[in-house]
Amino acid sequence: MFTNLINWSKDNYINLPWRDERSLYTTLVSEIMLQQTTVSTVRNHYNRFLETYPTVEKLAQSTEDEVCMAWKGLGYYRRARNLRKAAIDIKEKYAGVIPLDYDDLVSISGIGDYTANAILSIGADQKALAIDANIERVVSRILGIKSKKGPKLHKILKQRFEDGDLNIKKTESYRDLNEAFMDLGRNFCQARKVTCELCPIRKSCEAFKSGEPLSYPESPTVKTAKYYDLKLLRVFIKNRKRIKGYSKSEKEWLAGQIEVPTFVINSEDESLKQYPKLTKKIDLEKLPKFKTSITKYKITNYIVTLTDKEFESFSKSKKYQFFTQDETKTNFATSATKVFKKLNEA
Repeated sequence: MFTNLINWSKDNYINLPWRDERSLYTTLVSEIMLQQTTVSTVRNHYNRFLETYPTVEKLAQSTEDEVCMAWKGLGYYRRARNLRKAAIDIKEKYAGVIPLDYDDLVSISGIGDYTANAILSIGADQKALAIDANIERVVSRILGIKSKKGPKLHKILKQRFEDGDLNIKKTESYRDLNEAFMDLGRNFCQARKVTCELCPIRKSCEAFKSGEPLSYPESPTVKTAKYYDLKLLRVFIKNRKRIKGYSKSEKEWLAGQIEVPTFVINSEDESLKQYPKLTKKIDLEKLPKFKTSITKYKITNYIVTLTDKEFESFSKSKKYQFFTQDETKTNFATSATKVFKKLNEA
């Protein structure tokens, strides 16, 4: 049933760098990178990261700041910190060898159900199904399952898989099957668009036969998101080639990254605790500004350039310090790099 699909996947996507010389470690790295990030973005950073951290041991020996610097450009830095924690656990609990028992895998920091099954199926080529959004959608359509997306559907898919509804030939592999499902989901079997005429297994797909493939699986009821307008003041203070900033804590957005001093000018969300409120009056009209967004906030960022002495009237906090402006050495948050770019344009 899946021979055409697997052959199509190999013909078109065998050149992805993480599919060359697979190992358990490279599978762990690539699968965490690919979460919430496009294939094209990961492709540009994967080899560089592995050159810096070619083994579990090397990664476990690194500092959090070092890993985040190596992760730069991939975003969602929490994944980088989780990957480092996983490497430390693997070194301490399993002598640096990634285990091949599901319960052992999910006991490791940063490894959940999906990553564990990805290591088993893609890394070790064992019989397992790594259910991400693509596989959830594709397999639901192939088997004609209309349940709503989420844990209940995952349970159904796992049971159908264990029952043999996705069996392959002895000459084929579960690694190839999982990768093929992911490729199909990215290309022909997307959430809001299907190209069934190009799908190599359309004749075996129950959703295609129904004539309404987009109705599989059902989408959960989504509440309309509430967005808040937020105005922030970003303070730029330079001393030679050093920029004043601070390292974000675990409880803050962009944890572990370096942000320039930032203050809340106005927030529709009065519960916001990310930044201190601006207590000084400042004329915003002539200040350079740029727009960003994060979680439920639409942000207008204003930039003011001050001397270190002038900044003393804004804050007495000792958390601020000077960092080199060399972005290859300092892990500046995207908001900080946008401040630098905006000022360079002015």
